[in-house]
Amino acid sequence: MKAPRLVVCALVVLVLSGLRAGAQQPVTFPSGDGSASGILYLPQGSGPHPALIVIHEWWGLNDWIKQEAAGFAKQGYMALAVDLYHGKVADTPDMAHELSRGLPQDQGVRDLVAAFRYLQDRKDVQRNRIGAVGWCMGGGYAMQLSIAEPALKAVAINYGALATDKSALEKVHAAVLGNFGGQDHGIPPDAVHAFETAMQSIGKPVDVKIYPDASHAFENPNNKTGYRPDDAADALGRIDRFFAAELK
Repeated sequence: MKAPRLVVCALVVLVLSGLRAGAQQPVTFPSGDGSASGILYLPQGSGPHPALIVIHEWWGLNDWIKQEAAGFAKQGYMALAVDLYHGKVADTPDMAHELSRGLPQDQGVRDLVAAFRYLQDRKDVQRNRIGAVGWCMGGGYAMQLSIAEPALKAVAINYGALATDKSALEKVHAAVLGNFGGQDHGIPPDAVHAFETAMQSIGKPVDVKIYPDASHAFENPNNKTGYRPDDAADALGRIDRFFAAELK
């Protein structure tokens, strides 16, 4: 009877491991006097794992951002896609504009810092190997998180608003990667160069790339007029190599 019992136990372990690989679960964590939430994507194995905070565009936590977070989990990261809009998702530019304007920046940053603390407290996360990645509005919040949280190890900013004030940038201790569009009128090349120069002048690690023919949101396949698959693939490859070098 002992042999069959061992076989059953082994099968249970394999099944549970398989369920964990790529699994996802909604999570809630304290943020200030309230709470914040998101979706946690679990990598293979018990860990501890490096982790990523995944920050959505002005559209909210939609299917594309969930897909990106799931992709990071498959690469071995504990990926937490934070819901800055607390359940709301835009399906028109007007609604996205309304939601983004209605989110106080201090609240957004507070929720992201709370997400960082939540990941640090998990036993299956390497607390000193946590990074962040964001696109559009989320790229700007990734920048702000790197200023607010000195223990953040790496941050990837995709066409997000940048800080150039040296007193703010002095607080950044994360390695910084940036991907931007040369035809982006919201985050123009001049702003990117000013950020890069400011970071370099104070000895901060920074790697930015401007894609000459790309406009804003060129990495998002839902952007029917501005998506550039070749540039998007290159940018994603840069992100993957960057986090592998900094967090693994």
